[in-house]
Amino acid sequence: MAPAPTFRQLFGHSPEVFAEARGRANLIGEHTDYSGGVVLPVPLPLSTRVELRPRKDFTIRVHSVRMRATERFVLGPEPPGSWSRYLWAATQIAGRRPLSGFDARIDSDLPPGAGLASSAALLVAVLRALRATFGWRLSDRRLALLAHRAESEYAGVPVGPMDPFVASLGHPGRALFLDTASLRSEQVALPPDLGLAVLHSGVHHRLVEGHYRQRRLQCEAAARALGIPRLGVLSPRALRRVEALPSPLDRRARHVVTENARVRAAVAALRARDLRTLGGLLDASHRSLRHDFQVSVPPVNTLVRLARKAPGVFGARMTGGGFGGAIVVLGQPEGLRAVMERVVADYRRRTGLSGRVLLPE
Repeated sequence: MAPAPTFRQLFGHSPEVFAEARGRANLIGEHTDYSGGVVLPVPLPLSTRVELRPRKDFTIRVHSVRMRATERFVLGPEPPGSWSRYLWAATQIAGRRPLSGFDARIDSDLPPGAGLASSAALLVAVLRALRATFGWRLSDRRLALLAHRAESEYAGVPVGPMDPFVASLGHPGRALFLDTASLRSEQVALPPDLGLAVLHSGVHHRLVEGHYRQRRLQCEAAARALGIPRLGVLSPRALRRVEALPSPLDRRARHVVTENARVRAAVAALRARDLRTLGGLLDASHRSLRHDFQVSVPPVNTLVRLARKAPGVFGARMTGGGFGGAIVVLGQPEGLRAVMERVVADYRRRTGLSGRVLLPE
């Protein structure tokens, strides 16, 4: 394959700004952020990178290295009907902030459809580039809020705030404990004797296809039936009320309530360096996502099961929106890559799918 064209080769001049944002693996707290719950994601060394140079007109030219394609549209209210819609979405939340057209080159080692927040990383990286280029006075927290608004209101994907917050506020070696109701966050150190692996199932998901939206609507319906604003306000003491809901609302609400409890227990386990308890919480989270929330799929369940049986593993679960994508595995760091390569090889033999080890590198 020919090398990717440089910014100068594409646009005839050099970029003025470089920005990037990391993807994330969610340790625990899945499908709770749009219900005002708590989450515990970690930033990954995989990232999206943006090179940008402003123009003196209102034309936007953008090149995707991954897609090997360049698109062009005019700054304004009409969205382009293609992959550059996310770039357009980032411009729509500028408000009264200064903005003109620009040339941008985008590269990423985050696989799309893996449940690792590639879209949030793109939006945060683009907004960081716009902030630096046009002198926007914008805190990292405010930038995360704008990225969330860009994806949910303009790109049309009804996501919660977790992904842009960890892309904007996350620090390597730490998990971000985020209360998505208050948006209060805290950095939680990862123990040095905890290894993190991310495996791609080879099944790509697309959140815009409706399953994700359906789960969110079900959670909102369950909250209305219980007479509360969001399911995240419930404690485990409310499970008896939850069990009285009609199916499948009872299972959806039960997952949110029990998952919030697992997140808080996981934070305590991290602080105590109790890795076996932490692993057990991941296992319980996957069971809940599989049975109560019904967002896992058979290949992902197979990959989780194989990873969980591997030596030195504390726990494993699907991560991301579900219906495919990646899993996260916690284990002993020594030799973790080799152990996961054997897991993926076994998975390929059993399923015929092209799973792969994304991390550790």
